[in-house]
Amino acid sequence: MKELSSAEIRSMFLKFFESKGHSIEPSQSLIPKDDPTLLWINSGVATLKKYFDGSVVPENKRITNAQKSIRTNDIENVGHTARHHTLFEMMGNFSIGDYFKPEVIPWAWELLTSPEWYGMDPEKLYATVYPEDQDAKRIWIETGMPADHIYEVEDNFWDIGQGPSGPDTEIFYDRGQEFQDLPDEDPEMYPGGENERYLEIWNIVFSQFNHTPENTYEELPHKNIDTGMGLERVVSVFQHARTNFETDLFLPIIHKAEEMGNGVKYGDDALTDVSFKVIADHARAVTFAISDGALPSNEGRGYVIRRLLRRAVLHGRKLGINGEFLTQLVPVVGHIMESYYPEVLANAEYIESVVAAEEKRFNATLSDGLKMLNGVIADVKEKDAGTIPGEVAFKLSDTYGFPYELTEEYAQDEGLNVDRVGFDAQMQAQRDRARAARADMKSMGVQNVLLTDLHTESKYVGWTDLTVDAAILKDVIVDGELADHATAGMMAQVVFDQTPFYAEMGGQIADRGAVINADGEVVAEVEDVQTAPNGQHLHTVKVLKEIKAGDTYKLDVNREFHLKVSKNHTATHMLDQSLRNILGDHTTQAGSLVTPEYLRYDFTYNGAVPAEKLDEIEALINDKIGEALKVSWVETDIESAKKLGAVAVFTEKYGEKVRVVSIGDFNAEFDGGTHVDNTSELGLFKIVGESGIGAGVRRIEAVTSTAAFNLMKQHENELQQIADAVKAPQLKDAPVKVAALQDQLKELQRQVNSLEAKLANQAAASIFDNPEDVNGHSLIAAQLEVSGMDQLRSMADSWKENNSSDVLVLIAATGEDKVNLIVAMSPAAIKAGMKSGDLIKTVAPLVGGNGGGRPDLAQAGGKNPSGIQAALTAAHDWLAEH
Repeated sequence: MKELSSAEIRSMFLKFFESKGHSIEPSQSLIPKDDPTLLWINSGVATLKKYFDGSVVPENKRITNAQKSIRTNDIENVGHTARHHTLFEMMGNFSIGDYFKPEVIPWAWELLTSPEWYGMDPEKLYATVYPEDQDAKRIWIETGMPADHIYEVEDNFWDIGQGPSGPDTEIFYDRGQEFQDLPDEDPEMYPGGENERYLEIWNIVFSQFNHTPENTYEELPHKNIDTGMGLERVVSVFQHARTNFETDLFLPIIHKAEEMGNGVKYGDDALTDVSFKVIADHARAVTFAISDGALPSNEGRGYVIRRLLRRAVLHGRKLGINGEFLTQLVPVVGHIMESYYPEVLANAEYIESVVAAEEKRFNATLSDGLKMLNGVIADVKEKDAGTIPGEVAFKLSDTYGFPYELTEEYAQDEGLNVDRVGFDAQMQAQRDRARAARADMKSMGVQNVLLTDLHTESKYVGWTDLTVDAAILKDVIVDGELADHATAGMMAQVVFDQTPFYAEMGGQIADRGAVINADGEVVAEVEDVQTAPNGQHLHTVKVLKEIKAGDTYKLDVNREFHLKVSKNHTATHMLDQSLRNILGDHTTQAGSLVTPEYLRYDFTYNGAVPAEKLDEIEALINDKIGEALKVSWVETDIESAKKLGAVAVFTEKYGEKVRVVSIGDFNAEFDGGTHVDNTSELGLFKIVGESGIGAGVRRIEAVTSTAAFNLMKQHENELQQIADAVKAPQLKDAPVKVAALQDQLKELQRQVNSLEAKLANQAAASIFDNPEDVNGHSLIAAQLEVSGMDQLRSMADSWKENNSSDVLVLIAATGEDKVNLIVAMSPAAIKAGMKSGDLIKTVAPLVGGNGGGRPDLAQAGGKNPSGIQAALTAAHDWLAEH
């Protein structure tokens, strides 16, 4: 067998299928686009779902790819097994209703065994098939695989719920006697069993059924092929590695980690090897995820990144690596993957900055986790329980990133155990929740045969013409069925041989307008336009008067609506460019919406955009509007477009010809939308607001032209109202007047606070002089007239200095529905077993609140002032019982 690098193996796979007429689909972003069912792209087919469910018909029905993917459902196994990973690459070849079993099986055999390609020994290859799929077994034998190398396995049926499903065949490689970990007679010692000798390297799914909502299986009108070959697995075969980690995909990262540790080497010890593997795996996943625009946070994708990063840091500590070491692994990952993913090295500086900030943040979190663990240990010892509860260990793992093993180590050092059964139960419950979510959300849609088989020629002319005088109505669809006409009152979907109506795409909403007959009558109103699977513009129309297939109509786009949308689309391109110019090239588009009223642009950015940066962005766009830049477009090939400096959205699929829209020399982008001819047509650009909408994703909303002017006028009117209220002679004097009023307010507040302090001291003098004796303890409990918790805390400080009583309870009504409450205990009271937190939990509910604190001091807030007297009585009763 050949000695091949990971880059050569990937390249050879893609080139082989390219030689069989496949188009190479670039690896898409790990962040799914237009697919809310996925948290991450988790397989090679995940980015192709639109083709398999028939919502889009590809230009070439033969596709191949090497797709980066992330799965974290078995994260705790990473490092402990030979082949569990969070980030991995899946290579595959796909047929969308083109070839099937007779082609794909011989091709698989050719790629694996031909000296021109992988050159594997045919005697080392085995296959499993579904027992009822005798066609696959027969084709394997005819292709050259010995019959005794083929096993029938009931599990060989791929089905994830509603949508395409079918039997599959798995291919295994015999790694030899040295890898055999089970005796020959073991029932798992066969290709397809749980053993290390026979390694699965490829799975080919024959997607031939629709799994319907009624839970039946119907033959697909267009049968598909979906295959997956894990790059990490097959590289381990070519590089004779016992696990995936002893390959060129991971070893450089492991060696770098060795350099930073305390002298520990990979291979020295099984436990430290786990840490090296975790670090190598997680460094890859975190680097790629951040490169694709995800950012650490407490939810969704951001939580996954945070958890992986923290897990790696903890394992770094086990190796004696302290400080922010993961940043040093980012360029190592980039160099390993540079041949196919050059963007990682290009973004390395930005990725390192995000990783460094998160590592620094985790140091504080780690300290908090250790404090919690130490507190739990102290509590368990005090109660002489001997065991840390499983739910506590799980919280340390889930919230603070502490692996169970780390908690167990700390516990053992203190002579304690950890409830492993309880921990496993909590972990299993989490897995069950995740599995249920995946089962509900993973399926593809069922193919719509009518639309996928609709091959009418339809041309879009709206870039140059907003009216077509003679468009032939080719197809009419009513209630999901083809018809020859539609009558008044119906909603119908129609296709014309040519159309000026823009179909919703790239965030730009569809055009609106009218369908007019030869008599000049408006016979239908166009309410929406979408792209059909084969690319036609599918118009949704409200029929006002009968329309017939084959008749000729005039199509007229609503010009006012179209122009407003075009202005906002041009402004969106200018905003995109301005963000990159001012915030940095690492800001990438995460979504957009272009309407007549406003534009919305989502982008990746770590934190809120500072106000001064927003001002710069707004000023830059208005400068470019003032420069009256020409907006032009050209249709060309992808390479020529890139030479023009055009920016491509990495999640988009582009054909052989692309349209590049240029705004002077300021911006050039791949784009199929509509635009103005000159930036001066926008008149004015105004940002309405900036906000966060998710982990590491920000949103800017803005308006242009008349809408921007109206917004500015509204702001001017509001400012004038403020100027009038503060009696400013002119609008420009309003800020000075407001500042003077603020200073005056601060001085008045200072005086109020001073008076309150004096009153509080006077009240304290009378209250502290008369403590009540309750059950042998002195109690001061009173309601005070103060404005807030600060005054209560001040009085508690005075109480402590003067040692006025054993127990203090102070309550104040600080608003119509607001109560502040403070409880304090003297050292003598604490020694007697009383705690402020216990008392406050008793009295706070009576004023509609809750609270907590230290044994010597606790505070709470409430919403029920009418319960104050009851709370004071409850404090008296509580002390009487203690």
